Amino acid sequence: MNETARPGAGREEILSLEGVSLWLSGREILHEVSFSLHSGELTGLIGSNGAGKTTIFKVILGLETPTAGKVLFSGEARPRRNRSIGYVPQSIGLDPDVPLRARDLVALGLDGDRYGIPLPSRGRRQRVDEMLQAVDAQGFADTRVGKLSGGELQRTLIAHALIAEPRLLLLDEPLANLDITSEQEVVGLLASIAKARAIAVLISAHEMNPLLPVMDRVVYVASGRAASGSTEEVVREDVLSALYGHHVDVLHVNGRILVVAGKDEVHHTGPESEHTAVPRGLG
Repeated sequence: MNETARPGAGREEILSLEGVSLWLSGREILHEVSFSLHSGELTGLIGSNGAGKTTIFKVILGLETPTAGKVLFSGEARPRRNRSIGYVPQSIGLDPDVPLRARDLVALGLDGDRYGIPLPSRGRRQRVDEMLQAVDAQGFADTRVGKLSGGELQRTLIAHALIAEPRLLLLDEPLANLDITSEQEVVGLLASIAKARAIAVLISAHEMNPLLPVMDRVVYVASGRAASGSTEEVVREDVLSALYGHHVDVLHVNGRILVVAGKDEVHHTGPESEHTAVPRGLG
């Protein structure tokens, strides 16, 4: 489905996917996906497991080559190596006993892709301290990574991605396994970072509702197809019905959004089932 959004007024287009399709092993994984990301904006990439969110990230990162369509970075073909894109994975797989402090992990964002042990310097430490301050992580800067809470680890990973000064920041399920307070803090932090640093932020998530207060745009993904625009433009019965291929109802309940398909059937694109009779937040 083509993008339904209005362009970001007065904001630079950082990334654009134009009619991107991808076939793997004889199966179409993405179908004509189009959307753009602009400086200073936070965009939610919303969909269930298997909808295509991870594949879209791989295409943006250059890990998958589209079968058709274009990926443009600032209007040009995306370079093979691009340090202007920061990435925060869902998990980092570190041994909890590894003697790595939060500040050490942030510092790896400066030269973690190079061989050898970096020499300490005043400028290097200053850059790390600036990033820790930017994400309000000074209080646990010298804590081992394995002892950080979920919210503290997310802040550290965000600082790690930001220290190379990217123009685009991708985050894979950063709200997973966070409590409500940490979830709200991380969302507010990312929205503030997008505007203060004039970068484009793209967050993948099952659950859309935590992003609603700060989300400028949404890319809603289902079965490899995507609709993009403001929440009001995308989260509508006609748009989502076309995206899913069957009738969908959209309900607004106590400030939350529910997407309902058929009688008493609510789409909750979370880690359980995509179809459940219990009303849950939209994913």
